[in-house]
Amino acid sequence: MAELVSIAYVRPAEGKGQQTLDILADLYALLRKKNYSRDLLYRDAKEHGRLINLRYWRSEEARQEAHEDPEVHRLWQSLSEVSTVEGVIEKLELVEGAWSAGAR
Repeated sequence: MAELVSIAYVRPAEGKGQQTLDILADLYALLRKKNYSRDLLYRDAKEHGRLINLRYWRSEEARQEAHEDPEVHRLWQSLSEVSTVEGVIEKLELVEGAWSAGAR
């Protein structure tokens, strides 16, 4: 099964940057523990307040299980209280070709 890749753009509310990072750390640990996904977090170099979450779902089934998991929902709810999700790309597809890492 191939991983599914998603991206979310998160902007912490004013003064809530550390709280946002703490909740994300708890969320990532839970998703990893339950084998739903692995995550990477980036900060936008131009818009320093914006965080970019890159999520590698283990599978479509794992993604669905996570969306139905009450523990995950609790953390998503907590995140929404201290930040705004500005956008989500649910599923990215790899463009095959000489420029992709798999082609070398």
